[in-house]
Amino acid sequence: MTLQRLVDRLGSLAEIRTIDWLRYVGVLVWLLTAIPLILLPWLLPEKPEPNAIAGWWSAAVLFLLVLWHPVIGQQRGAAFWKRVLAMLVLSISALGVTHFTQSGLGSLLGMMVAALLPWVLPMVIGIGWVIGLALAFSLWIMFSPQGSWLLVLVYLLMNLGLTSFPFIASLLALKQMQARAELRRVNSELLATQSLLTENTRIAERVRISRELHDLVGHHLTALTLNLEVASHTSEGKPREHIDQAASIARLLLADVREVVSDMRSDDRVNLRRALEMLASGVPDLEIHLDVPEDLAQTDPKRAQILLRCAQELITNTVRHAQASTLWISLTEGEHGLVLKARDDGRGAPNLIPGNGISGMRERLRELGGRLDIATRPGAGFQVKAWIPVERTT
Repeated sequence: MTLQRLVDRLGSLAEIRTIDWLRYVGVLVWLLTAIPLILLPWLLPEKPEPNAIAGWWSAAVLFLLVLWHPVIGQQRGAAFWKRVLAMLVLSISALGVTHFTQSGLGSLLGMMVAALLPWVLPMVIGIGWVIGLALAFSLWIMFSPQGSWLLVLVYLLMNLGLTSFPFIASLLALKQMQARAELRRVNSELLATQSLLTENTRIAERVRISRELHDLVGHHLTALTLNLEVASHTSEGKPREHIDQAASIARLLLADVREVVSDMRSDDRVNLRRALEMLASGVPDLEIHLDVPEDLAQTDPKRAQILLRCAQELITNTVRHAQASTLWISLTEGEHGLVLKARDDGRGAPNLIPGNGISGMRERLRELGGRLDIATRPGAGFQVKAWIPVERTT
């Protein structure tokens, strides 16, 4: 029981996001910085002014509060100006600790800022931010009694090393996580495609077998029935009874073959919901809600393939561009056809510029007389409706 509890706890730790791990480490670094701040009034040769003590504690507490602000937790999902403002407050707080203590303690907090940059801001801005941090933490030495440009250069090189290492390490971790997420998503797409391919292969094999039964067995049974009827008219007595019985059995067998052929040809539907579930299960950092009724999940292979490709493109666009946390996908019946609807809670866009993916979706839907409608506006996410007509039976 204890071992199982330990395994459960380890499993729960694996579900913690990387950004939250970074913030936990940030709390540890903050505590390591706070201990010298507590001891500093007794360690300095001259007792610091109350304003200086209040200043470095205000900067330190502000850093901790912003570190756990929801904007940092949302990473790139928050508005750009909010992310810049949060990182700016963190940087100024770290600089404030250095300014009020007249020491390099703020550089520890600056290292945490550098570690957070790849997760919150684009890489180019992050590189410039790291250089700016190193300069800011180095220039303060000019205002000290021992300040000189040579000392500023030494501090600049030292701070560049201190901030570059966590920034690069965090950037590599982010790239690896993105690569694993992309690999998982592609693998789910392959599994969904494989599921449909398996269904299509099964249907094709059933059609082939039914065709062979109809063309070969059915043909021979028909010929046998006709020959038995001819033989029945040319015989009398006991032999004729056996011939009539054999003809009756042959007709029954022919009817059974035709029934089996009809059943095998009627089972030409694939399970779209199963393929969509496989597709949605391999998408990390995006909660996908599927609503596919059982009576609509079974559809013909051609329509299932097109709808699956549309859902795949919608998921890909949501992951790469929408900055959304939730995606809703539903399949309904209306307007004499099937309607695949999708909406997300992402940032939306003022103007839609169709790319290759959207153009490909429209081309696939037009093959069967369908259409694609997209609605979006800033802050309202994307709403997509793919309509495809049902197959008309005659």
